[in-house]
Amino acid sequence: MIALTLAQVAQAVGGRVDHGTGDELITGGVEFDSRKVGHGDLFVAIPGARVDGHDFAQRACDQGAVGVLAARPVGVPAVIVPPAPDELGSGNSYATEHDSDGSVAAVIFALGRLARAVLDRLDALTVIGVTGSAGKTSTKDIVATLCSQQGPTIAPPGSFNNEIGHPYTALQCDEETEFLVAEMSARGIGHVAHLATIAPPQIGVVLNVGTAHVGEFGSQENIAVAKGELVEALPASGVAVLNADDPFVAAMASRTRARVCRFSARGPADVWASDISVDALSRPRFVLHAGEHEAEVQLQIFGLHQVSNAVAAAAAALAAGVEFSDAATRLCEHRSASAHRMDVRTREHDQVVVIDDSYNANPESMRAGLRSLVAMKKPEAHAIAVLGPMSELGENAAEDHAEIARFAHEIGVSSLIVVGDNPNSLAVVEAASQCGVPTFSVSDTTEAARIAQQIIEAGDVVLVKASNAFRLWTVAEAVLAGNPSEERKSHADGAEGDSQSLSCACVGEKTVTNSSLSGNRKQDA
Repeated sequence: MIALTLAQVAQAVGGRVDHGTGDELITGGVEFDSRKVGHGDLFVAIPGARVDGHDFAQRACDQGAVGVLAARPVGVPAVIVPPAPDELGSGNSYATEHDSDGSVAAVIFALGRLARAVLDRLDALTVIGVTGSAGKTSTKDIVATLCSQQGPTIAPPGSFNNEIGHPYTALQCDEETEFLVAEMSARGIGHVAHLATIAPPQIGVVLNVGTAHVGEFGSQENIAVAKGELVEALPASGVAVLNADDPFVAAMASRTRARVCRFSARGPADVWASDISVDALSRPRFVLHAGEHEAEVQLQIFGLHQVSNAVAAAAAALAAGVEFSDAATRLCEHRSASAHRMDVRTREHDQVVVIDDSYNANPESMRAGLRSLVAMKKPEAHAIAVLGPMSELGENAAEDHAEIARFAHEIGVSSLIVVGDNPNSLAVVEAASQCGVPTFSVSDTTEAARIAQQIIEAGDVVLVKASNAFRLWTVAEAVLAGNPSEERKSHADGAEGDSQSLSCACVGEKTVTNSSLSGNRKQDA
């Protein structure tokens, strides 16, 4: 962050200095985790459901913080923020769902105002916003790789894409920063528009409008309204990068005053891909086109769906001034930057391939992950999917989950291990059993890892995928670290093994289940 005094912070957020002179100079960054506070930082005291950041103000200052952004006096130099507008506190947000007195909304709103004040001082900064129902994080990471060739670039780690992570990331920018790549999520109409007021974008990328979170929005049409808020926020001098392959996104061209750049993974557009193929590990190869330019690209990330993400990222980078040849070269060099997102690793002693795509899941990304799973397996090997629930799908959630099981059967998945006894997991189990897919219904991730170890054979490929709250990456880690059991069970006739060794076994077309995972866990946006 650029250096600011507490008095300047107070002016930016409309607050007042308490227990200080106002001359205290912030020379470090902004941090809301007191354990990470360093010398010269500003500590942001966010009240949480279990702990209140205000209680850690003294500790933060002892560790070197210059002051605190707070909703009430904390006995150390602080900027006391004013109440937030009513609409922020009433929004559909995990951060404010336990906000009984408005203090959470007040601090978060002030954090956003501070970020905006900092960005307004950075005349040379280009803000690139990325939104969509699926692929935001992967595309954001690729855009950051391409832009970093051009100049200093800031992008959020993982999915810091909400009303806390977005301004937190923006506040990492300083006078040297040329590009801020901002991933922008929404849990309701108006959320993307609000994020755009914090970091006004010059380039906006809309990837797709899927069914993820349709339970919160009510319909795909409402999701399109929310995602399109990004292009509505663009200035006339900006660029809207729109997916020509998605009718909902393509229609957003009428909602922006910015220049429209269309991208496609299916046919000619402003920026597009042709001659698409994948290698044995499902890494895509294609020819990238933009105007008269073309170049062959071999991605180092996994899954056919990454072609659309890569083309979108290339379109954004070109709009930001990156040369075509540089963009094509950097696409070939890009590696996955965010954990648990199509992270493909091989167990050396027996060449078992594990696809850890467990950070999040929706119907579109689930199908993409299953396609990659089957594409990676050799003819003699098995494709094993360890699946948990997908979140926020609304009243059709059970059918959406059942459809995933039917899709797995259609494309040739060998076995399913389904985590949980909630209705959505059980819908997968029932549909898979009806299709004849050997399926193991398990109680938790520990049991899932145990069953996976028992049925895996050398050279098999394992996909681990669910919504973030179910922590299925622990299964991926256990499989990578462990050795297959000598008492391996057949994928085709799991019921014929030792029933004591396999407590959750396929029996004909039905599945015996021993599971107790609660279906009421909070699921991530």
